[in-house]
Amino acid sequence: MRKIGLLLTAVLFFCIDSNGQQEIKKWEAQAKRVTIIRDQWGIPHIYGKSDADAVFGLLYAQCEDDFKRVELNYVEKLGRMAEVKGTAFIYEDLLIRMIIDTNDAKADFKKAPAWLKKLCYAYADGINYYLYKHPETKPALLTHFEPWYPFLWTDGSIGAINTADLGANDLHKLYEPGAITALNTKAPDRDGFETDAMLTGSNGFAFSPKITSSGKSILYINPHVTFYFRPEVHMVSEEGLNAYGAVTWGQFFIYQGFNQNCGWMHTSCYVDAADTYIEKVNAGLNSYEYDGKSRPLTKKEIKISYTENGTLRSKTFSTLFTHHGPIMAKKNDQYYSLRADNRIYNGVLQCWLRTKADGLESFKKTLDLRGNISNNTVYADKNGNIAYWHGNRIPKRDQKYDWTKPVDGSTSATEWQGLHTIDETVHSINPSNGWLQNCNATPFTVAGSNSPKKSDYPVYMAPDPENFRGINAVRVLSEESNYDIDKVIKAGYDRRLSAFEILIPALVNRFETSIKPTDSLYAYLVGPISVLKNWDYKTNVNSIATTLAIEWGQRMLPILYRTQVIDDEEADIISKSKYFAANGSANEMLGQLLITIKDLEKRFGRWQLPWGTINRFQRISSDIDNKFDDSKPSIPVGFVSSTWGMLPSYTSRTYPGTQKRYGVNGNSFICAVEFGERIKAKSLLAGGESGDPNSPHFFDQAAMYAEGKFKDVLFYKEDVLKNATKTYHPGE
Repeated sequence: MRKIGLLLTAVLFFCIDSNGQQEIKKWEAQAKRVTIIRDQWGIPHIYGKSDADAVFGLLYAQCEDDFKRVELNYVEKLGRMAEVKGTAFIYEDLLIRMIIDTNDAKADFKKAPAWLKKLCYAYADGINYYLYKHPETKPALLTHFEPWYPFLWTDGSIGAINTADLGANDLHKLYEPGAITALNTKAPDRDGFETDAMLTGSNGFAFSPKITSSGKSILYINPHVTFYFRPEVHMVSEEGLNAYGAVTWGQFFIYQGFNQNCGWMHTSCYVDAADTYIEKVNAGLNSYEYDGKSRPLTKKEIKISYTENGTLRSKTFSTLFTHHGPIMAKKNDQYYSLRADNRIYNGVLQCWLRTKADGLESFKKTLDLRGNISNNTVYADKNGNIAYWHGNRIPKRDQKYDWTKPVDGSTSATEWQGLHTIDETVHSINPSNGWLQNCNATPFTVAGSNSPKKSDYPVYMAPDPENFRGINAVRVLSEESNYDIDKVIKAGYDRRLSAFEILIPALVNRFETSIKPTDSLYAYLVGPISVLKNWDYKTNVNSIATTLAIEWGQRMLPILYRTQVIDDEEADIISKSKYFAANGSANEMLGQLLITIKDLEKRFGRWQLPWGTINRFQRISSDIDNKFDDSKPSIPVGFVSSTWGMLPSYTSRTYPGTQKRYGVNGNSFICAVEFGERIKAKSLLAGGESGDPNSPHFFDQAAMYAEGKFKDVLFYKEDVLKNATKTYHPGE
């Protein structure tokens, strides 16, 4: 018997080794069909025989540049962060596992058409080949990637997960009440930056031939996300693929970019695409009421593994589901379930197919898939069309209910009634003014006075409030009628801070009407007030007024948010700011200014600080969690957060151990592209292409980034070859 056992073991190892060798030979054969050309900025231009070959090369190149980010995105979507980062992520993992089912992802992969499966296999093979060729790379958790992983994360947005304001803390209270567990208290906003400031979002502009000097359309791509969240890439195949832009680490499609025919920019929105239901659950937690009848609750055992004190442990949660979705919270003795499409088969289809769209009608067909679960789209093409669509996958609902709040889950009257068609959503195609803009604000100002009318649409379709960026964008884009790429970039880098055009005059007024020269505060505040009074509301590195305004403004934000505008419960930040400017007290305004001045003096010895002195750009570590050090080199930056109406966002803050502020979020990949017989484009990337501190491309675009100076995009192979610094096949 022992001899038989040894024989079986030998056969097993032979089969494993044989299968492994066959896989390696397959990888090596595919690698020979792929050429990667790195230009002077380290941007990978990937050329493949087929689309699948281009995907294989893209993922290999991504892993070369920053495998850690590729891996961590899928650790998160698999709901396994606690295995890497410990107990603080147990409930984050539980949340993901409740709303993203790996079995559903596997089923979607299984039903995918052959051409899509090829792309998914190429995705996994590209990463696995990289790991095979780089044994020095030590994954945190995932040593082998599967072809069904792309169906876990079907939207390239940083904010693709929508839980309708229900979170990990709600799960903790519901499924493990009273347990003491260190929660992940970081609460990233939809752009991934932990801040109590407003969401920073993204900008997308489109210009029609009627207002461009060349008579060609221009698209401005300006996502605001966590720095280094997306690299800049170029994919080309002999099957018609030729797409350039930003790809989210670990995904195989260009998320924001362009091809030779058209371009697309996504901005996140507040479209109501997820709902919470108040469920009538019985005391035994085994059924719930629906249309007067009892329905059994679905129960799922979810095992979460986590690392604690160096040891891998696990705990199992008995989770509950209604037909709406997972039960996520219990508040005031009521149970709340979530309905949302946080991963969807059509999302993968749509994300890939739009990279090969050849014009407006072709692009609209990709929108008809309604797989984009979290974003708006700004569009332009070589035929001179410009367009905007607000959201994409929007459920139809009975308008007599207030869908901004949880609705009754015990009646069929609150069920979704299918999906709105694309033509039913808020959109604008070729408006007469010649430009379109969206800055994560209302779609009813996207084309100025030529915008869609709010009264024509259900409230849930566009609840987005106006913001200071939107106000500024409409003003800026209306000031020019003969755009070229450089003028588009200049418009996108407008330095006016529209919020302070409201707030600073009010502050000055309170000082001049409330503080007498004999008051003790007068001598302390008269200097800063004089600086602010004479400010033009534009930011730059030498501006002392910018320093005072931003440091004061951040302290004012909580007060502004709490401001109740009479007869307007849903007032946006602009209305709140205007109301507060007219009615706010001198004590609140001047008191926060006094605190600001004392804080600056404590940190730096004086308040007269040019903005660039304390607002810095630094990259000294490859860690995904940022590291900053005042004693190490950094670059002055004149930009500020888009909270204040600045179009090029740069959100910075102090960190433990620092007195200066360091940027972590805002402009990431920025690109202006003109369509025509030949593509003309310029781009810029935060910091650099590589996540390796030893790479020359770790921070080589930093100085350009700090000044808003763009590089030429190399779209055609002859130009790529002229600027090539390295040409190779994956694995070489």
